[in-house]
Amino acid sequence: MKQLWCAVSLLAGSLLWSSTAPAQTSASGALLQQMEQASQNLNYEFAYINVSRIGIESLRYRHAVIDNRVFAQLLQMDGPRREIIQRGNDISYFEPGLDPFSLPGNHIIDALPSLIFADFSKLSSAYDFITVGRSRIADQMCDVLRIVSRDGTRYSYVVWLDVDTKLPLRIDLLDRDGETLEQFRVISFAVDEGVRNLMQGLEKANLPPSLSVPKGDKATLTWQPSWIPAGMALVSQNRRDIPAMNKSVESRLYSDGLFSFAINVTSADKSSTTQTLRTGRRTVQTVLRNNSEITVVGELPPTTAKRIADSIDLGSQK
Repeated sequence: MKQLWCAVSLLAGSLLWSSTAPAQTSASGALLQQMEQASQNLNYEFAYINVSRIGIESLRYRHAVIDNRVFAQLLQMDGPRREIIQRGNDISYFEPGLDPFSLPGNHIIDALPSLIFADFSKLSSAYDFITVGRSRIADQMCDVLRIVSRDGTRYSYVVWLDVDTKLPLRIDLLDRDGETLEQFRVISFAVDEGVRNLMQGLEKANLPPSLSVPKGDKATLTWQPSWIPAGMALVSQNRRDIPAMNKSVESRLYSDGLFSFAINVTSADKSSTTQTLRTGRRTVQTVLRNNSEITVVGELPPTTAKRIADSIDLGSQK
């Protein structure tokens, strides 16, 4: 769901790092947990924009809980109609020119900040939650908070929470220099039973069947990173064959519940090269060592991705 408009770069210069007392940090964590609960349990509708360096997109998101099941709809408001529907644990995609399909999932992740669905009780060991003050967004008074990794190896967030509902009305993703990489900004919203009534039609909607997602071969990998950011944990690992390239790739996926990255290791060939690519929050860092191509892909600053790639202990990998 990307539209290439003008490049947009926003600064959050007034929201600088500041020290806080432990009680303030605890209160900030409690507010973020209330945001998590409100986002998952309330019946609401957002009209919002996503702003990044590659463009602006206008969207509408509806969320309702009916008989303890989550129903949600994400709709792109401009251009060809692109729609994503959630019914329980099924996420259905409707794109122009493609056959509709469904995938299993707990929530819609496309065009919504992952921060909204984070478990902040598990993030408190790796992140500081800092109260900044109050500000007005979408004609609502909001509590403003910062989320900063304690080891300084990841991006940070600034969050504006509606004082009354605790729903997020603005979320800025900042790089390590304090420049905004992405912005989620609500223009208008509603919290009422009318949203629930609108979503009831999805209970009997004819949605496309779920696709079977191929799984990579379970494997014991002989390589591992010697360093990863604090709080990151291994989510999965596998080995996949790439017939077109006549070789296999071994992968490990890591996440801290807020950001994630993958490490891919394969044999190097004539086209392999050391490189660093960055688009918004995503970095691709490739290094060559001992006839192996090591690539780190994920939501990390380039310096962090490079440090992870350089730390790989190839073991018996040749």
